[in-house]
Amino acid sequence: MNFDLLVIGSGPGGYVAAIRASQLGLKTAVVERESLGGICLNWGCIPTKSLLKSAQVYEYFLHAADYGISIDGTVTPDFDKVVGRSRTVAEGMSKGIEFLFKKNKIEVINGTGKLKSPGVVEVTDTGGKVSEVKADHIILATGARSKELPNLKQDGKKIIGYREAMTLPSLPKSMVVVGSGAIGSEFANFYNTMGTEVTLVEFLPQVVPLEDEEVSKQLERSFKKAKMKVMTSSSVESVDTSGDLCKVKIKTPKGEKEAETEVVLSAVGVTPNIENIGLEELGIEMDKGKVKVDDYYRTNVNGVYAIGDIVGGPALAHVASAEGITCVEKIAGHNPPTVDYNNIPGCTYTSPEVASVGMTEKAAKEAGYELKVGKFPFTASGKAAAAGAKDGFVKLVFDAKYGELLGAHLIGANVTEMIAELVVARKLETTGEEIIKAVHPHPTMSEAVMEAAAAAYGEVIHI
Repeated sequence: MNFDLLVIGSGPGGYVAAIRASQLGLKTAVVERESLGGICLNWGCIPTKSLLKSAQVYEYFLHAADYGISIDGTVTPDFDKVVGRSRTVAEGMSKGIEFLFKKNKIEVINGTGKLKSPGVVEVTDTGGKVSEVKADHIILATGARSKELPNLKQDGKKIIGYREAMTLPSLPKSMVVVGSGAIGSEFANFYNTMGTEVTLVEFLPQVVPLEDEEVSKQLERSFKKAKMKVMTSSSVESVDTSGDLCKVKIKTPKGEKEAETEVVLSAVGVTPNIENIGLEELGIEMDKGKVKVDDYYRTNVNGVYAIGDIVGGPALAHVASAEGITCVEKIAGHNPPTVDYNNIPGCTYTSPEVASVGMTEKAAKEAGYELKVGKFPFTASGKAAAAGAKDGFVKLVFDAKYGELLGAHLIGANVTEMIAELVVARKLETTGEEIIKAVHPHPTMSEAVMEAAAAAYGEVIHI
């Protein structure tokens, strides 16, 4: 088997790279040991959004009276069916990748791939049979898995990672979620809405710690309003799983506390899948536990590339896809622009949602910028009021000297759909004045973007 390009891993980095390579005329194959689409489609981005949608629908029923709707009888979630729907959605997306591969004449090689020598990959199938595949170019896109802490070893039953959290056999009565990044916050939100008593523990002083401080404070208020217990500046010291319930020792600013819970979800980040893929055998250089690459994802070994969670940069699906496209376009002889890591949007699909791009207000100040900051609350938005979704705001951070949009920070309903406007605005070097003069439709949530820009320049109308 000889190919122009071989991709190891079919997640959002690998499958996108393979399809783009095929479009550019490269004979392409993909090695995949599990399901097409990788973690994102099967155990990450897509199925979690399905779970969260079910939780949102349930929440609508619980608050139907607020919208003038009467419901006779009780409304209860069927946890098995909620999980089943999530798996069906994921399976459908994976089959969609299979269709795209056939459409683009990409060969799928089932098994575990390992670099044997430059241009040669050894593939071991589930039966243990080993075969060799040759390619002029090889992209490593092996992704990441749930990170394990020494004092929080996952057993898949009482201490679990995100994979198990998606397919629990029944709805737990209680859960301690460790880590309030996107994964932790989303699962905490889902289980709390479904009726689990959730305690969210975060080591840093604020939840979703990478976000702007005002956004983090708003999300914490929303979580507490929803009866979730939130413990910041706290850490799980140990978990005793010997009894029916887990005994969790939590170090807090007010001393050590103990919580009893059915399940502990460890959501403290991810670890790159770099073991046993031939890095050491080929002498591929590493940097801080990840594969070292240049701006076009070339390693120090000719013909070997790496993208996604195993290289530096944000461990996000859309980042891996962008890296894959840039990598194969360069391989095909094009001259693509490099990925702009300063303009990568981040989204957390909690209720309310969180979305951001660029610098926080604190980071911009520390960088020495003189700022104009505008903030527009959804309490002043007609569309948000009509939708019954008044929690949150849009906050824009501008450079006072040139009007450059340094950062955008949104929290509220549907803001993960709204952030793209601001990503494009930053890409096009749009100024605050230009955002104000770009007429936004009424009534919409996105009007808040224009209003926030106007607030920064002292021209806001509706607050």
